[in-house]
Amino acid sequence: MARTARELLEGTAGKLAPDPHANRLLPLIARGAAQRSTLAALAVEQGHVIPADRRAFLHLAERPDTGPDGAAFFTALAEGEALALDRLAAYADACGADEALGAAYEPLAGCQSYPAYVAWLAMNASPADVVLALTANLAARSGYCATIAEALRRHYGFDEEACGFFDHFAAPAPELRRRAQAAVQEGLAADRVDEDRAHRHGRLLQTYETAFWHALWEQDQRVP
Repeated sequence: MARTARELLEGTAGKLAPDPHANRLLPLIARGAAQRSTLAALAVEQGHVIPADRRAFLHLAERPDTGPDGAAFFTALAEGEALALDRLAAYADACGADEALGAAYEPLAGCQSYPAYVAWLAMNASPADVVLALTANLAARSGYCATIAEALRRHYGFDEEACGFFDHFAAPAPELRRRAQAAVQEGLAADRVDEDRAHRHGRLLQTYETAFWHALWEQDQRVP
């Protein structure tokens, strides 16, 4: 029996739920033990990731094999990245990630592997498969960001504006989920969904997501 778009989204998210112990940096931030230099590095790395992801989503929205519902989903993601970039500035200011640091900082390969793969997906993967993979990954990231936002307030004394970047990704997004379901349904109707392939994309995305946090955790451990 053919699976519905909703069943595919829920099934993919369930299969790709991350190991709760995979993100080693998260518990450090959660208890206020992460170095402030690591929080600053996180800001600079995100300053590279977000514009790259936004361009990838816009490319997916404009591809000729992306239908109207898929285009609406990817456009909404791109708009969300633009809003996140605006909110990143206050977080960067709060943790001392100024222009001088940004200019001197060398991005970590482990952090930048995620946007590199998103760009690969934008060029090579079926749009509907990308919707499935991204939706599963975004669900995991939402939980990370909720934990970080709470910790920044409790342990680091960050105000509402400084936490806005993480609040943005942690907030429920029912409209985006509705758009994702419509995009997958559109892909099913056009016979452009391959569940195994989407799962592979999602597994790699989750692996690169983990690599992002692990690279920052390793850097945190090297700070005296």
